[in-house]
Amino acid sequence: MAKTQMKQEKLTTIGFDADDTLWHNERFFHDTQAQFAALLADYADPDHLAQRLLAAEKRNIGQYGYGIKGFVLSMIETAIEITDQKVPARVIARLMETGREMLAHPIELLPHAAETVQALAETHRVLLITKGDLMDQERKLAQSGLGDLFDGVEIVSEKTPDGYARIFERHGDGADRGLMVGNSMRSDVVPMIQAGGWGVYVPHGLMWEIEHAEPPLDAPRYRALDDLGGLAWLVAQIG
Repeated sequence: MAKTQMKQEKLTTIGFDADDTLWHNERFFHDTQAQFAALLADYADPDHLAQRLLAAEKRNIGQYGYGIKGFVLSMIETAIEITDQKVPARVIARLMETGREMLAHPIELLPHAAETVQALAETHRVLLITKGDLMDQERKLAQSGLGDLFDGVEIVSEKTPDGYARIFERHGDGADRGLMVGNSMRSDVVPMIQAGGWGVYVPHGLMWEIEHAEPPLDAPRYRALDDLGGLAWLVAQIG
């Protein structure tokens, strides 16, 4: 179906989250956090260190935003705090090195990501809507090989109902004729439903605690899938 014919359809625009929806991301944070725990094993047990790091990340989101750079700065801050400002310089150097390694890590697409975006791009407008560092997200999109399929790319500081309403109005026919799919209930699903659209949850094995939210089970426009392989079918069922 040509894109010029889509206005006759109930659903015209599909938004995709990026990290841990289209490609792997959170596992690299977990691997780095394990290295962080090993580096500071003489100062704190892993569980306590993880709690302190999470608290630092929550404090710092407003200043640093989401992504690898803010994560590294939060690790450094936590290391300074947990050691009473006695953290060895070699530890700080290693944390900075792990950040550079994360920023250079090649993209690995998740199952069904490429074929699903390709299939839906033939019948609907498709958007990439993601949080995080601008340069890093642009790098990952370029390496993914999916960039040319998207009708619009939005890299935002936060995902909110008002933000989704503006994005789907700008790139589509409004949130009520849009669908957002992602692995975060808090960022991808709940605010899109609050904006009047469809929210589709596709879980990933690893989830950052900050992204947790309860599923809106009573919402008529909420759906959940095991993986992206069922998304094209679901979109066809919605109409």
